[in-house]
Amino acid sequence: MVLVGGSLAAVVAAGLAPAATAKAAAQDWPPFVLVSGLLLVGMVARDEGLFDQAGAVLARIGRNGPLLLVATAVVVAVVTVTLNLDTSVTFLTPVVLAAARALRRHPEPFLYLVVAMSNGASLLLPGSNLTNLIVLQDAHRSGASLVSRVGTAWLAAVVAVVAVVALVHRRRIVETGPRSEPQSPPPTARPWPAALGIAACVAAMLALAAAVAAVVVLAVGVALAAAPGSRGRARELARERLGQLNAPLLTGLLGAACALGALGRVWSGPATLLAHAGPWQTAGVGAAATAVVNNLPAASLLAARPVAHAAALLVGLNLGPNLTVWGSLAGVLWAQAARGAGWQPSARRLSLFGLAMVPATMAAALGALSIR
Repeated sequence: MVLVGGSLAAVVAAGLAPAATAKAAAQDWPPFVLVSGLLLVGMVARDEGLFDQAGAVLARIGRNGPLLLVATAVVVAVVTVTLNLDTSVTFLTPVVLAAARALRRHPEPFLYLVVAMSNGASLLLPGSNLTNLIVLQDAHRSGASLVSRVGTAWLAAVVAVVAVVALVHRRRIVETGPRSEPQSPPPTARPWPAALGIAACVAAMLALAAAVAAVVVLAVGVALAAAPGSRGRARELARERLGQLNAPLLTGLLGAACALGALGRVWSGPATLLAHAGPWQTAGVGAAATAVVNNLPAASLLAARPVAHAAALLVGLNLGPNLTVWGSLAGVLWAQAARGAGWQPSARRLSLFGLAMVPATMAAALGALSIR
């Protein structure tokens, strides 16, 4: 459905406004190439046991609910920053669920923390969230410039996410449940290939221009995915990893982003609205747009022309999706991963949770931006 709708929208846009669509495609392709490479690196890290080892660390550290909450937040934030929020929700959701069950903790606070922190911690690097590249859209800037621009807002958002989860779920965090079945020890990790790949991706995102970094990261991901695995199943693993990229969903979202990017270039409405808005209003517009059309197409529409308060718009586009499951690709992938691990997420409960999460985290991030 997403593939057909997005592709059809891109074809219609190309027919009606070919020049605008071409410019939108030039703005949008680096983020999607970058996230493809990061997802491939994440798959290699999963297959080599790195995420299972992270779950074992959580089980050792999380002797009580608050400790497990903080440890989970740190792990999710680190994976989100380095490997993208979509990688974080896909591979950490089952790991966190297993750790919570092993420690007899109610899984809900920790699983909602995964998706909330993945969105909240995705401000820092260009590859942490596709919207970062779409909004900033300057291919000649390196990721280091983004870090200096939004670093304080990122830290404020991360702290606020933990605080809101701790407050909203204060009772369930300390509750204990029935003892679960003993967990088998995690497989021995073979960390060096994936760790070196992650380091190479982070270095590329920090030092290189956006378009160049996207190509480098994709090359690293393809090279790792095609390399012999620890179990000697190189071809099978490569096919599995490429099949798990969810190319139809990514292609459909890219088509929708190109179509709305073209619309934003031929229609002055979004640009006029943002031109008369301050930072807080700009963030509010971005957050509201994520609830309507998802944050990736929304970013392409709202950033089709230069934005006065680009960092504030990123705050809205990255934190606003915590209000709905469909607000970001990460929310959809999180729900799929949770169901695959045997836990049924509730879109309604997530939205109720988001009513507290989104205003608090956006206020913290925007406050940090204004102080800076």
